[in-house]
Amino acid sequence: MKLVYLGTPSFAVPTLERIVAVGHEVVAVFTQPDRPKGRGQKDAMSPVKEAALRLGLAVDQPERVRRPEVVEQLRAMAPEAMVVVGYGQIIPQAILDIPPQGIINVHASLLPKYRGAAPIQWAIARGEKTTGVTTMKIDAGLDTGAMLLKWETEIGEEETAVELGARLAEAGADLLIRTLVELPNIVPEAQDNAQATLAPILKREDGHIDWKMPARETLNRARGFQPWPGAYGFLRGLRFHVWRGAIADCEIAPGALQAEGKRLFAGCGGGAIELIEIQLEGKKRMAASAFLNGFSVAGEVLG
Repeated sequence: MKLVYLGTPSFAVPTLERIVAVGHEVVAVFTQPDRPKGRGQKDAMSPVKEAALRLGLAVDQPERVRRPEVVEQLRAMAPEAMVVVGYGQIIPQAILDIPPQGIINVHASLLPKYRGAAPIQWAIARGEKTTGVTTMKIDAGLDTGAMLLKWETEIGEEETAVELGARLAEAGADLLIRTLVELPNIVPEAQDNAQATLAPILKREDGHIDWKMPARETLNRARGFQPWPGAYGFLRGLRFHVWRGAIADCEIAPGALQAEGKRLFAGCGGGAIELIEIQLEGKKRMAASAFLNGFSVAGEVLG
C-alpha cells in the first residue's frame, strides 16, 4: 500500500520499521522539526527522523502541517492511506480528506479510555490493571475516531511507563500491520463518548506528590511519571525524586522521613512507603541506602 507516515517519538519507531519491513511503499515521513535539546541546546532530530533516514526514506518537517502548501504537497503524493503515531500536531480536515483509505492512528490505550497525549503515564498513575493499544480512523476530534482493532495486556505491578511504553510500541506495530491487511473487512466501531477519560499532556507540577495521598497512589505516580516529570517532593528546598519504592507496613506522618538502619521510609496518607531509589536535585539517582550514608533525615519532612 502507498503510505505517508506521520510520527515523532520513539514510540512511533517500531511501527515505521515494521511497515517498511513488510513491503509497504512509504512515499514520505512527516515528523516534527528538529528541536534544541540537552545542556548545549543543540538541534536534535526526532527518533522517527533518525529511523527514516536510516531506512532511506524521504523526510519532511513542516512547522505546521495545516499550511496550504503542505496540504497540496500531501495531495500530490496521492497516498492510499496515512498512518499517524504520536505526530504531535492536529490533522486538519483538508488532510483527512486526502487518502481514500483514511488516516489510521495507533493509540496507546484501550479507547475510549485515556484519550490524549499521555495515555501510558496516566493509566499507570491512576492504578489501571490493564491497558493496550487501539487502531482507529482519525477524525477531527481528539482521539475520537472510529476504532478498528484492539490489543489488551496486563500492567505489571512494578512496571514503569518507560517499560510499558516499550511493550506497547512493539504491540502497536503488530496491530497496525494487521489493521492494514484486514482493513477491507474491518467494520469500524464508534466510540462510546460516555465512557471516555482523558490523559492530558504532562506538566511538571503533575509530579509534585501530595503526601496525604495513599501510599499506593504515590507509588503509581512514581511508576507512571517516568522519565518525566517524575514523582517528587521537596527536601530543604531541593527537588527530591522518588524513582522506586514499595508499600511499607508502618504508620508515619505524611511527608515525614524516617530511617531504620540503611532503609528509608516516607509517610503517606494512612501509611508509608519505603524509598528504594531516590534522587536529590543536583545529584545522580541512587539507592536510598547510599543516600543515607551522607545524609541524616532526622526531623525532615518532605514538602
